[in-house]
Amino acid sequence: MAGGAVRDVRVPPVDSVVEFGAYVGGEKVAAPAIAEALDLVREHNKSAEGANAFVWVGLHEPEAPEVEWLAEVFALHPLSVEDAVKAHQRPKIERYGDSLFMVLKTIAYLDPVRTSGNNEIIATGEIMVFLGADFVVTVRHGEHCPLTAVRERLEDKPALMSRGPAGVLHAIADHVVDQYLQVSDLMQLELEEVEATVFADVSSRDINRIYQLKREMLEMKRAVTPLQAPLSALPQRRVVPSEMREYFRDVGDHLSRVCEQVESSNELCSSILQAALARSNALANEDMRKISSWVAILAVPTMIAGIYGMNFDFMPETEQVWGYPAVLAVMITACVLLHRGFRRNGWL
Repeated sequence: MAGGAVRDVRVPPVDSVVEFGAYVGGEKVAAPAIAEALDLVREHNKSAEGANAFVWVGLHEPEAPEVEWLAEVFALHPLSVEDAVKAHQRPKIERYGDSLFMVLKTIAYLDPVRTSGNNEIIATGEIMVFLGADFVVTVRHGEHCPLTAVRERLEDKPALMSRGPAGVLHAIADHVVDQYLQVSDLMQLELEEVEATVFADVSSRDINRIYQLKREMLEMKRAVTPLQAPLSALPQRRVVPSEMREYFRDVGDHLSRVCEQVESSNELCSSILQAALARSNALANEDMRKISSWVAILAVPTMIAGIYGMNFDFMPETEQVWGYPAVLAVMITACVLLHRGFRRNGWL
């Protein structure tokens, strides 16, 4: 699309743009606006054979007019634009002509100290990446997993930035998968802590906490697992240069490790939940046995006292001086014998 046609669009994305830049030879060059930056890199790529200049635009939760403006500038496919605006997409990689559209689910571990009163353990978001021969457009939804650190790291190392749009896509995917690894390790520690409390002598029996962990593990599984197949096939895409394919395979290996860890953690969480329920039932049975034992012990003196409380003239030993102490002795002896018997059987 010609530069003049681009500037005829009157709704520039100003509110949601986090940062944009034109990169030539791995170095950032000054450009007054996004359209001008795109014109600059395309002129450079035409004049220099084998040049890999490109534009990188980053947006955070944009509105529909802003994404539509970018669609005019970079000739993005309408279906991918619709997905970027609505969000809540399944992790995927789609090819539209000469461009690639990738959806990544982001996850972040929430500090329980800072989120007191909130039952959530992990937060999810999304990163959409539009990738072309001379541009990268990232659309981020959610407050977690910002890409500022990724951009700064690439800008500090021009050799990495000079890999072009595919290098940026690799850096983003690697950053997201590294977040997966960190959250997966933290969730594993959380599960081990809960498992220890379930089998402790004094169990907290916090079934709600375990069930919440189970739900969070399923949420994490939905974010991680669907990405495995598309990311494994990404190195075979034509838009990925041959020299970058090994890097994407490495990210795929890391993702496979995360998927295995998430699956094992999910199974462990299910086992912990079942063990906690069984433990709770066992403790409830122990409590019922203790209550039943004390009721049986107290029933003996209650029965004897009830019998001697009846208004009859001819009752055994009521006229004897030692009658009252004898009845008390029988009550105490019966209660002691019952108590010893219940303790011997493990009921008390």
